[in-house]
Amino acid sequence: MRRYLRVLFVCTLIVFCSLLYIFNQLVSSLESANNHQARAQRTRAADTGLRKRAHDDRCKSGPVSLWEPYWSISSSVCTKHCFMDSTVRSEPQRLQPVQLAVVACGSRLQETLTMIKSAVIFSRSELHFHIFAEEDLHAGFRDTLQSWPQRVRSRFSYSIYPISFPSENAREWRKLFKPCASQRLFLPLILKQVDSVLYVDTDILFLRPVEDIWSFLSSFNRSHVAALAPEHEEPRMGWYNRFARHPYYGKTGVNSGVMLINMTRIRHTHFKNDLSAMDLSWSDLLMPLLNKYKLNITWGDQDLLNIIFHYNPESLLVFPCHWNYRPDHCIYGSNCAAAEQHGIYILHGNRGVYHDDKQPAFSAVYNAIQQYAFEDDLLHGLLDPLEEKLKSSEHTYCGRVRHIFTKRLRETIRDLQEQSAPPESDG
Repeated sequence: MRRYLRVLFVCTLIVFCSLLYIFNQLVSSLESANNHQARAQRTRAADTGLRKRAHDDRCKSGPVSLWEPYWSISSSVCTKHCFMDSTVRSEPQRLQPVQLAVVACGSRLQETLTMIKSAVIFSRSELHFHIFAEEDLHAGFRDTLQSWPQRVRSRFSYSIYPISFPSENAREWRKLFKPCASQRLFLPLILKQVDSVLYVDTDILFLRPVEDIWSFLSSFNRSHVAALAPEHEEPRMGWYNRFARHPYYGKTGVNSGVMLINMTRIRHTHFKNDLSAMDLSWSDLLMPLLNKYKLNITWGDQDLLNIIFHYNPESLLVFPCHWNYRPDHCIYGSNCAAAEQHGIYILHGNRGVYHDDKQPAFSAVYNAIQQYAFEDDLLHGLLDPLEEKLKSSEHTYCGRVRHIFTKRLRETIRDLQEQSAPPESDG
């Protein structure tokens, strides 16, 4: 009799556990459905009514934020900004300056100024630079930018901000990967008045107008919050697919050196993750993500971005490699087909290649732009000396495809000269 009672008890326990499991799965499914429905509603709100409301709120005076710029310069005059939110349509974007952001620490002053110089001399649109820098670099930025000719300064404005992180975790964020590198993760939380921004590393050089990559915003669908280029084109050379100890985007990951961001959407989107059954906002996601993966990441904030977009691939637009061309695309042989066909659009000299002789093709471009005098003709003062210098790089793999370093640059200079040429007389 006792044996039958034990069997009955075990069977009853199994049935109870089964019912409990089924109930738990049903509740989880309902929560997931509610989360995704709420997420869709928040995205629609961010794209419509919130734009107008955010603009109205921003145009009202309010308390000064910790992250407001120390200096905000436009045509040599300090100004208070009230940016209207841009949309993904191309026409309204032309009415507002193209917004660029960069983070500079340590010895990156001259490198950052050369990046800014390349953006200004090759672009037709008005530009505004958001410069995040250590305080001892602020004077260097102001003095140099204000020393440029007035005809050049009239085409851009800038704001300078201190490096700052959330106070409760500031020390941990500062030491992540390189000093100040993780500052870019907080741009949507700091630049609350800015709708969209193009973030670039200090070692970026533009070889075509900035507004051309800015126009990718018009290619965003309703779920896209950012656009980046792949980390590698060739999986056999990829780092993430061979060595990463954390999730990453796609087959080879993405590189965060050139990042086009719709920050309004990021601020109002909740992201899927492996930390919680609930989708999390950007501000709620960052620190828990770092706490979970800090022992497994190598490239700091770039790895965190890869993890985020691994779980939210629908939020990312990927643009071709010639918009973020790095030494990896040529040091072992050319592997960026888009650059071979169209030329390099944006040059990314990571690994310090602008400042040594390991990749002379990269340093040649950097030196040509840095040494270019604004009063000189772009063709004879920049392109011709560059092409001559590139001839000495043909002993390297990158030098063997040196034509791609100037292919698009030549077209950019030709277009700028045609636009600035006086109209022909009828007679």
